[in-house]
Order: sequence, then C-alpha cells, then structure tokens
Amino acid sequence: MKNRIAYIFLLILICLLPLLAGQELSLEEQLQEQGLVNIHTLAPDILVELKYSTSDNFLGADTYGELENCYLQPKAAAMLKQAQDLLKKLHPELTLLVYDGARPRSIQRKMWALVVNTPSQDYVANPDRGSVHNFGSAVDLTIATTDGVPLDMGTAFDYFGKLAQPRHEARFLTEKKLTQEHIENRHLLRDVMTQVGFQSISIEWWHFNAVPVKVARSQYRIIE
Repeated sequence: MKNRIAYIFLLILICLLPLLAGQELSLEEQLQEQGLVNIHTLAPDILVELKYSTSDNFLGADTYGELENCYLQPKAAAMLKQAQDLLKKLHPELTLLVYDGARPRSIQRKMWALVVNTPSQDYVANPDRGSVHNFGSAVDLTIATTDGVPLDMGTAFDYFGKLAQPRHEARFLTEKKLTQEHIENRHLLRDVMTQVGFQSISIEWWHFNAVPVKVARSQYRIIE
C-alpha cells in the first residue's frame, strides 16, 4: 500500500514539474519580490544603461541577462530622485545616467567566477560577504546630456586605474592628465549626489553609497 501511495505521489510530482518550472520568477520579478524599487517609477527621466546587461564592461560579459531596469532600496531610490531633481534645477539640459544599482548575489557569484584568481579579483566583492550593491544601496552612474551623451569624466566607467580615483584628481590635474573640464564634471556629479545624502568613495568617481556598508548589512537582507 505504501509503495502504491509513493508511486502515485511520484506521478503527480512529475506531472507538476513543467508547471512549477513555468512559474520561475525572472530576475526583475525577484527584485520586486524583495521590496526593491524600479527607479523609473520615481524618476522616469533618469537614463538607465545597465553595463552588466551588456558586454561593455571590464568583465567583457553580460551577467545580468534580460534585466534592463535599475532597482534600489526604497530609501536609495528616493535619494536618487532628489539628486536628479537637484541636477535638473542646476542644469536642465543634463540628466543622471545610471550604469548599475541593486545586484543580486546570484549575479555577484557569476562575476566572481569570472575574476577569481585574476588581477581583476580586487574589483569584485566576494559574494559570500557581498557588497553594498548586493544590499540594493549602491549606484554607479554618471551625468549625460538628455539625448544620452555622457559628460567626459577623464576615464570610462569601470576603468580601474588611478586616473579614475577622486583621491588623485588634484595631482593629475597638475600633471595635465586630467583637464579642468574633467574635474568640474566629476565635482558636479559628486555635488548633486552628496547633497542628498549619498557617500562617494575615493577609488571610483562613478560609485555612490546611500548608506555605509555596516548600516546596509544591519538594515537590509542581502539580495539573493
């Protein structure tokens, strides 16, 4: 009798497998399920070009797949809207252009697998611990014209040399490796972001945290 019940249960499970597979959530649906906000619901005029949904990044690989919208924690998304509003007030002809936001740990693991034991390993957080991106509280971005042309910041996004590091800007300006235009563009980005509460970092001109990493770990669950 027990064997018959087990056999019937197995048949039911086999029949349900296609249905269960069809219910698998997309990456975007997973982000929504975890309470993250599509920034376009708050600020539809912000431009988004997720670099890790393309091969135009330092990995040379598309690790995000079909995801094309930027998601953040509600607090971070609201702050980003404030930054956009401030930029528009100062320069109506300009807009924020977002390159990355919330990053699930599943994606972090893909990125880690591509860089582990290579010189690029230093630029990707170990997924076991995670980064502020993995808690939905970091954003990578630049400033662009409203038709999508980025301002010249002196280096490309994801350039991991010293020229991209804000802590060396004064020296590189003196050495004429950065121009006054580069410095002013970076200052404008930092000004509009920090005035609404974002924190810049010393090694990437494009990266901003809505909260410190310790706060992110205490307030939010890591995004799986």
